Formats: sequence, structure tokens, C-alpha cells
Amino acid sequence: MIDVRDKALEAARQCIAEIAPADAVQRLAGGALLLDVRDDGERAGGMPSGAIGVSRSFLELRIGAIAPDPGIPLMLICSGGARSLLAGRSLVELGYRQVCSIAGGFDRWKAEGLPVDRDAGGDPDWVERYSRHLRLPEVGEAGQHRLSQASVLLVGAGGLGSPAGLYLGAAGVGRIGLVDDDRVERSNLQRQVLHADARVGMPKVDSARAAIHALNPRVRVETHPLRLTADNVESLLLPYDVIIDGADNFATRYLLSDACVQLGKPLVYGAVQRFDGQLGVFDAGRRRGSSPCYRCLFPHPPPPDAAPNCAEAGVLGVLPGVIGLLQATEALKLLLGIGDVLDGRLLGFDALAMRFRESRLRPDPDCAVCAPGRQFGGYQDIAQLCASM
Repeated sequence: MIDVRDKALEAARQCIAEIAPADAVQRLAGGALLLDVRDDGERAGGMPSGAIGVSRSFLELRIGAIAPDPGIPLMLICSGGARSLLAGRSLVELGYRQVCSIAGGFDRWKAEGLPVDRDAGGDPDWVERYSRHLRLPEVGEAGQHRLSQASVLLVGAGGLGSPAGLYLGAAGVGRIGLVDDDRVERSNLQRQVLHADARVGMPKVDSARAAIHALNPRVRVETHPLRLTADNVESLLLPYDVIIDGADNFATRYLLSDACVQLGKPLVYGAVQRFDGQLGVFDAGRRRGSSPCYRCLFPHPPPPDAAPNCAEAGVLGVLPGVIGLLQATEALKLLLGIGDVLDGRLLGFDALAMRFRESRLRPDPDCAVCAPGRQFGGYQDIAQLCASM
């Protein structure tokens, strides 16, 4: 493999001139274009002043917009000088006539004290912390900045909210809201990994905030130590981009779903019991008639004795970790606008069989809440349900 690369570099040197960084500065002043072909994460630490950043993997796709005239002088720079040579050969094959590579790359550029633009991608902590995201073309610098401006509300700081909160915080979601009126109990610690034995008795939202901040102090964590009700649901959900359902009762789930439909918020649903879990995305508020809501799956809540909670039925401690982690994954995809989210699909997980199963979930044309043209009847019946649970 090394021999192949060496041969490719030698072939590139036959058709691409190499120039010193100081010469590149003079040519830049004379109208030549300087293209930094390193990846987004590498450029985030600084770029040669005046350079245009375009990752090597996207160069052929973007060069026509950057340099529509094949006769314009182009200079390429990478970290050490190899990638820029190979990229230059590709541009020559595309018909560009004046292409050269900067010998020694950005390493030599910095060593010679030439001007560097430090505003290319944030501070060193930001670059180092999110370096693996910055290397992903689907995220990159733009996507990471988008995450830093985004917000997610976690309803429930327990078994599902724990992995979701930790991974959203680690990913750099700029603002995370936590809704929970409980306090940490020792029985929680078997599955609610946001909390610790030393914080037993502390409000869950405060314990969760401490854990997320310990992982990523750049994230803003907002705490709401209260129970979701018909009176406060809209005001709590309105400031956030994505809502994650980490609740443990049907009353809250219906209230969340109905409010998300009314406010046009995507809802990432998750539920666990014993050894089984469920996951889905309900986006009927923004895609009424083509995306289902929670009521399309469960039109009416079951009697309380027909649906025991985890305290009554038990739950394998790692199971909420699996489902909560997948909820965080779906939330990140929604925020970044990438991938195929679980909208219209319900993902089931059987931990004992280690098997996932997927079911299609279509919007109910007669749904009492999300059917097109349906007038919302208000939260009154849901509030009564919450009071009775």
C-alpha cells in the first residue's frame, strides 16, 4: 500500500510544481487562489490567511463554483504537502492549467511564521473536544456549530433521560432542558446513570445538571423541577427544537404528544419495561397527514392496572441505556438534518433475544389530535388524566 502511494506522489510531482510557503504569499497577493484541502477538523485550528477551505474529499465537487475559470492560478495546501500534490493532479486532469502545491504544507507555513487566520473554527478546546465530529463530512464545522445553537428538552431525568442527556451534552448540543420533579433514590442507580450514590436525596434535575456539566462545561443546562401539566406544557416545550420523551407514565406521554402536535415540535419517543423497549419519532406537528403522532399508535390510554410501570414490573438496568442512547441518536439526526429518522417507523428491541424489529406506523386519518383539519379540543381531559394517575 505504501508503494502505491509513493508511486502516486511521484506521478503527481511530474505534473505539479511545488513552491515554498513564502512564494505562495506573494502569489496570493497577485490574485492566485489558495485552497486548504485539509478536513474541517484540521482547518478548525487555523488556516493560512486568505485561504479557501475545501476538504479534499469534496474538492472535485466544489471546484467549479470556487474557480469557474480553468486558467486561474491555484495553490493547494494540506498538512505536510502530500494530499495537496494528489489533489493538484486531480485538478489537472479536470482541465485546470495553473496548479501548484505548497511544499511542507501548513506545518511549514506555521514554522515560517506566515499569517494564520485563527478564526477558522473556534477555540482550541472546541476543536479538540469535537474533533471526531469535525472529521465527519455529515457534521463538520458547520454541523457542530449548528448543534451548539440547538436545544433539546428532556422530559424525565431517569433511565431514558440519563443516556440521552449525557450523549447530547457530550455531542455539544448548546442548550439542554431537564423536566423532572423527583429526587434521586438509591433504587434509581441501577439504571439512571446520570446520578450517583453521593447525590441520593438531591433533586434529579440538579444531579443531572452536575453530571452533564462535569462531562461538558460548554453546555447550558436548564432545570425545571416540576411535573408536566396541561397548564405548563406549552410554555415548557416552546423554547426547544426537539423534545425527548423520557417519561414513565401514559398521562405525560399523551400530554407531550398533543403539545408537540400543536407547537410543531418533533417528539422522540422511547419506552422500556422488563426486557423490552420501543423507540420512534413523531413529527405530526410539522408533517400533519404524513407523519403519525403518539395517539396514532395508542389512541386511548390503557387502564393503570393494565400497564404497570418499571417500579412495579421491573426493568433490566441496561435496557434504558440502549433506548435512551438511540433517542439521543435520533435527536442529533433531527438537529443536523442528516440520515433517515424513525418517522413513521417503530423500532422494538428484545434484550433477551438481542433482536431489533421494525414496524411501519402510518398516521391515523381519524386521529383525534393530528388528523388534517382536526380542531384541537384542548388539554382539559389530559389534565384530568394526569391528576388521576
